[in-house]
Amino acid sequence: MKINNFGTQGINPYKNSVNKINAANKTEAAKGTDKVEISAAAKELQQVSQISSERAEKIEALKKQVQAGTYEVKAQDVAKSILNFYSKN
Repeated sequence: MKINNFGTQGINPYKNSVNKINAANKTEAAKGTDKVEISAAAKELQQVSQISSERAEKIEALKKQVQAGTYEVKAQDVAKSILNFYSKN
């Protein structure tokens, strides 16, 4: 009787793990890539609206008045705002 490849000479213990890694890489490549789509409504929300630009202009004007010392608080407007706030709740 003749025995060939006696011992561990014919065995590569790393071959199975390399084959598994190569197979996993091939399946990942075959799946494709992820894709993200943004709806038209979301794109519209991302744009700066006219209201926010008007608000920014108003805030800038108020900052200038406060820095210059010319800003005056109207007591009636404050009282109306307070009443409106508490009457809604």
